[in-house]
Amino acid sequence: MADKRDYYEVLGVDRGADDSAIKSAYRKLAKKYHPDVNPGDKEAEKKFKEATEAYGILSDPQKRKQYDQFGHAAFEQGGGGAGGGFGGFGGFGGADMGDIFGDIFGDLFGGGGRRRPNNGPMKGANLRASVRITFEEAVFGCEKELELNLKDTCTTCNGTGAKPGTSPETCPKCHGSGQVVYTQQSMFGTIQNVQTCPDCQGSGKIIKEKCTQCHGTGFTSSRKKIKVTIPAGIDNGQSIRIREKGEPGVNGGPRGDLMVEVVVARHPIFQRQDMNIFSTAPITFAQAALGGEVRISTVDGDVLYDVKPGTQTDTKVRLKGKGVPSLRNKNLRGDHYVTLVVEVPTKLNEEAKEALRKFDEACGNRPSSGEKKKKFGEKLKDMFEN
Repeated sequence: MADKRDYYEVLGVDRGADDSAIKSAYRKLAKKYHPDVNPGDKEAEKKFKEATEAYGILSDPQKRKQYDQFGHAAFEQGGGGAGGGFGGFGGFGGADMGDIFGDIFGDLFGGGGRRRPNNGPMKGANLRASVRITFEEAVFGCEKELELNLKDTCTTCNGTGAKPGTSPETCPKCHGSGQVVYTQQSMFGTIQNVQTCPDCQGSGKIIKEKCTQCHGTGFTSSRKKIKVTIPAGIDNGQSIRIREKGEPGVNGGPRGDLMVEVVVARHPIFQRQDMNIFSTAPITFAQAALGGEVRISTVDGDVLYDVKPGTQTDTKVRLKGKGVPSLRNKNLRGDHYVTLVVEVPTKLNEEAKEALRKFDEACGNRPSSGEKKKKFGEKLKDMFEN
């Protein structure tokens, strides 16, 4: 059998793979190349049979030991063989093929090979809502009130869904188990597939006379107000979990939770990055040149900051502890970084213009009016002399 591929290569596992890895590898290949998934595809059927044969050997400890020692030759001339063909499970030794094919056919035909009954206590579904807050509310925290439609156990039927004086009956289709078993014939023999009962939807009970208040659901809906505590330091897109404010549980299970997403409005001045706040602050030309106090807006209100003489535009200053509080420790805050921008006046009266000219002359950036006249006279003299 020199033309046969190595069984480990077929399954895509190494020689030291444990039983779980071999089983998992075969399950994936069987689902991928199963003839029912690839009708008429001879190549897929060939790969499926090849994988099944490999699994039949490697899943049996004794046969795997023989294969590891002698290779394919161990099963030539009736030396053990994969045996059993595809009509039964004889070639798979002690392997739990009922488990394998229960999972495979459950996926292929819409059910679960081993699905737990869902008529036991189950937690209710989570509800989702959103709340809009301002930038400052996100920094310091706040309380908001939401108005939502919430379900509660029906007081008329006490959650049974049945008309008062009657009771739910055991489902005749699944006999109260919440599941039905379908038998299918395949190339491997008889396969049992477990699915949720379509008549009772897995509850195991049938309600013949429904409660008029809840229409058989067991729940009633009402509009309720819920207070939401927004913690200081929360950021845009983060959610707050409110325990047991979601959908009611099933069969005595606990309520689900309410997940409230926080949407933070943009601020006209401040921008946030993690726990730090960033902004810009304008200062006048005189303040930049001479220094002095400037007023800077922060989330805590305006603060006075001493600008050094000769401050240039785009100078960055740090206001320590004026940022966003930590969600874990409200006493720990980030910083506020301010970029100072020197403003150039656009409207000047004559008095201001003259003052700037004198300032410029004093700095040596332009000649005085007397120097201008002297230079003009010297130019005329040079013209006439030439």
